[in-house]
Amino acid sequence: MHSQPNRPLAPLVLGALGVVYGDIGTSPLYTVKEIFGPSTGVPLDAVHLIGATSTIIWAIMLVVTIKYVALILRADNRGEGGVLALTALASHAVAQRPRLQSALLMAGVCGATLFVADSVITPPISIMGAVEGLDVIQPGTSDYVVPVTLTILGSLFAIQRHGTAFIGRFFGPVIALWFLALSITGVLNIAQRPEILAALNPMHAYWFLLDRGPFLFVTVGAVVLALTGAEALYADMGHFGKRPIRLAWTAFVLPALSLQYLGQGALLMRDPHALDNPFFRMFPTWAGVPALILAVLAAIIASQAVISGAYSMAKQSVQLGYLPRMSIRFTSHREIGQIYIPVVNWLLLAGVVVVVLGFRSSSALAGAYGVAVTSTMLITTFLTFFVVRHAWHFPAPLAVAATAFFIAIDTLLVAGCAAKILEGGWFPLVMATLLFGLMTTWKRGREIVLSSLHEGGVELRAFIESMRHIDLPRAERTAVYLSADQDTVPPALLHNLKHNQVLHSQNILATVKVHDIPWVSLTERATVEHLENSFWLVTLNFGFMETPNVPAALQACEAHGLQIPYFETSYFLSRATVVPTRSHLASLRDRLFMIMARNANSAADYFRLPDNAVVELGNRVQI
Repeated sequence: MHSQPNRPLAPLVLGALGVVYGDIGTSPLYTVKEIFGPSTGVPLDAVHLIGATSTIIWAIMLVVTIKYVALILRADNRGEGGVLALTALASHAVAQRPRLQSALLMAGVCGATLFVADSVITPPISIMGAVEGLDVIQPGTSDYVVPVTLTILGSLFAIQRHGTAFIGRFFGPVIALWFLALSITGVLNIAQRPEILAALNPMHAYWFLLDRGPFLFVTVGAVVLALTGAEALYADMGHFGKRPIRLAWTAFVLPALSLQYLGQGALLMRDPHALDNPFFRMFPTWAGVPALILAVLAAIIASQAVISGAYSMAKQSVQLGYLPRMSIRFTSHREIGQIYIPVVNWLLLAGVVVVVLGFRSSSALAGAYGVAVTSTMLITTFLTFFVVRHAWHFPAPLAVAATAFFIAIDTLLVAGCAAKILEGGWFPLVMATLLFGLMTTWKRGREIVLSSLHEGGVELRAFIESMRHIDLPRAERTAVYLSADQDTVPPALLHNLKHNQVLHSQNILATVKVHDIPWVSLTERATVEHLENSFWLVTLNFGFMETPNVPAALQACEAHGLQIPYFETSYFLSRATVVPTRSHLASLRDRLFMIMARNANSAADYFRLPDNAVVELGNRVQI
């Protein structure tokens, strides 16, 4: 859903609560418990409770409020956010420096793979953290946590194909009720031990971290759990806009989280035995079941936001040429952002099932959580420097000052999570590495294929010139030949002439180009050049957030004097079969690329071509 400035503010704020803040809003389910877990060695006494709580609150202030809300949200790519949108913005700003541009693109791809890896961990840890409340309400039910979690996750992924338009309207109200519950329970517990309010002094955080000595990184790795989901502020900017996201944070989320963490600190001051599950111990006995239901609902919503984000990331990667074409289904006629990608859905489900069965508790999973998200945070800050310096043209000292402090913080957070690599942090890194290998293999393979087509192709303008002297029968229809290379004759056109020995009365040579901006205006959708002998050269321009609907886009040619009748047009496609003959890619990557090419979604479906007007002609391409 592209943001619309004229939409009422209140629904946008409510929507932002449900979609943007579900992940970070469920962090209180497990964060405090992990900070005082056996692996960190933090003593459970008043001094360290105040220090740990202060560290959580000021980490949120620095990373979320100042870095993301105040700085990163300014770096929008025509209203869109997220690591790929930022990558496109940064790489465009350094277009005159190809090596730097290539490095920034690789950094952005790394960020995208880490985001997807995080998407596999967020649903299990959120839902397990909520379901573990069962054992608080009814002791002895811990054996049911894994089966119940798998049931909820299986149901959640199963309904994705039906869309979330109906249940999505409840996301905002449910999360608003969740933050209200966080605030109320926080205040009630603070009132019993008000000395916890000393945590609002940042010096307590400083002393706490200084006191950790060699255990600093382990402790920071646990504090990071309070920050997971911060990247969603930026990634979902295009859905809601900056102002609703900022207002939801400052008016609702930040106060609720601060009160909740202060309340958990106060509870543990009063009752150290509550450490087994401080979140659910904050509620009175009679409120246990409603709290459990609300926590599960909030965790489901947080998971849904991450799943939808993975779909969006996959779609952008396809548009930018880093993944093969996939079947993308739109689940809402009103909201353009609501999509469903079957292959991504089932791969995510497989991943979360492996995670649940492999880790079996939120505490065990906490070791794997944070590595991916903090690395993405660091990449985001790194890319922001180039936007500030080269896109906004700030002086170098000011650009460094605006980002160096946050790079230092992000580096500390990454180092803290690196201490958990052997405890499970290796899992998202392995996932991200495999995905990075897939994306770069596809990108490089496509470059080799296009280069091969160009080298072995027939020069377009010379070909059209030669057609002057050849008298061929004319079919009284319009032919659209889709081609990735505007300088050579589309293979489908050559095959059509060879086998059918006929030309159409109007021949459109169309190239689809996806630009490093999220949206292209309708006035810039098509560029048209009339060649001769009934040939037209058309370029259809799309942003990486858009769906390349070719028949609809061709209607923009009317403004350039080219009429393309919808029901009298045939679309000719070249379906390339890749044949490995040279060693541009390593043998394993050769086979991987060919597998991806064979399983790519058809161009006809991807470009929304009418089923009864498509002619596919095959050709073999050597790589």
